[in-house]
Amino acid sequence: MLRQILNSRCLVWGLIALPSIPMVLVLVSCKPGSEGEPVTEMLLHPTGEFSARFLIITMMLTPMRMLFPASGLWNWMMKRRRYFGVGAFAYAAFHTVLYLFDMGSLQAALGEALALGIWTGWLAFFVFVPLAMTSNDWSVRTLGPAWKSLQRWVYVAAVATLMHWIFVHNNLGPALVHFVPLAGLEAFRIWKNLNRKRTRTA
Repeated sequence: MLRQILNSRCLVWGLIALPSIPMVLVLVSCKPGSEGEPVTEMLLHPTGEFSARFLIITMMLTPMRMLFPASGLWNWMMKRRRYFGVGAFAYAAFHTVLYLFDMGSLQAALGEALALGIWTGWLAFFVFVPLAMTSNDWSVRTLGPAWKSLQRWVYVAAVATLMHWIFVHNNLGPALVHFVPLAGLEAFRIWKNLNRKRTRTA
């Protein structure tokens, strides 16, 4: 019974959707912030943050499994990595829709599109789209080796997300708290793979 629950897609999607529940409730109730902050503006930050967090979770799974190969948790999460990637896109889409509503018009959104903190966000979102659309077994079979090449664009999305976070808020701290551990894990993964290649060559 427990194994069936752990292997259930509903459990994974439920965990991914959990942070959105209070956001949706606020949106439905249309209660502004403590200082009369519009609901759409109030939800921009948390939706963007959770998109970044699920992106980071997706990217950290491979190095974490390399660090702890016998861990049941990381192996369980690794098998469901695509779900977390789609979750990152879903929160990014939520974030984007709220942003457009908050701007009020397409003209207003286009007016600031070239700002560094804005176009990096759009870049991350547009990279997310094909990655999410191909996060399924059919795409893996159809694209073959090209699927992995396409999924490597996640690194572009990660860098763009980091820059978007920093320059929209003009604050390095929170963004680095999230992304520095990921950078360390990715450095470990690269070192491990290079070391493995050297060992095979020797």
